Amino acid sequence: MKKVFVCALLVSLLAAVPAFAQKSYVNGIDPNYPPFAYVDEKTGQPAGFDVDALNWIAKTMNVQISHKPMAWDGIIPALMGKQIDMVCSGMSITPERAKMVDFSNPYWTVSRVFLVPVDSKLTPRDILSQKIKLGVQRGTSEANAIKQEQAKKGYGFELRFYESAPLAVEDLLNGRIQAALMDELPADDAISKGAAVKKAGVHGAPDQFGVAIRKGDKELRAILDEGYRKLMADPYWQELQKKYLHK
Repeated sequence: MKKVFVCALLVSLLAAVPAFAQKSYVNGIDPNYPPFAYVDEKTGQPAGFDVDALNWIAKTMNVQISHKPMAWDGIIPALMGKQIDMVCSGMSITPERAKMVDFSNPYWTVSRVFLVPVDSKLTPRDILSQKIKLGVQRGTSEANAIKQEQAKKGYGFELRFYESAPLAVEDLLNGRIQAALMDELPADDAISKGAAVKKAGVHGAPDQFGVAIRKGDKELRAILDEGYRKLMADPYWQELQKKYLHK
């Protein structure tokens, strides 16, 4: 009788091994970058296009992924310092970042736009040539690109840096800045929520978004690339776009 009990116990323990062996990863997100990643005011939980996409991938690929909100300008150092395992939060793939981290295959392409008050007559040419105040989110690819462009071409605007795109929109509405440069979808999100702003035009080349991972993490990259391949072939991919990106 004792032997039967021991055998049954061993069988139950062996059956439980896969559950305990499930890989667990932490994704770092910008807590205020709608519609890709943000903290839902009603639930207090991470939400957005990227969060839902990764949750689907985690379930499909049999891994666990949690989401950790953190300051954007410190998110790559946090990844390199192993505080998080990936950054899936509307991160543009750039040569500068690729020197520090690896990226998954691109999963989205987005344009950069100038945002101005709804009654503004500023054009992209005006923004680049006049002595205005231009807002941009600190640590973003558009912030780095416009700083380099200004230094090279001698643009007259004064750059103002913000912790998030919504904070730049807030100062735009308050008249503290005359224009803001950001990815198109956060701009669309502000407009869809009723902010009295409009897109003045596109600036620069489109960005490709990818998931940042530590250098040499081939296992996680394989999971992400295969996960996105399956997601893009599933009807849920279109559902996500309709829910968050209004496609």
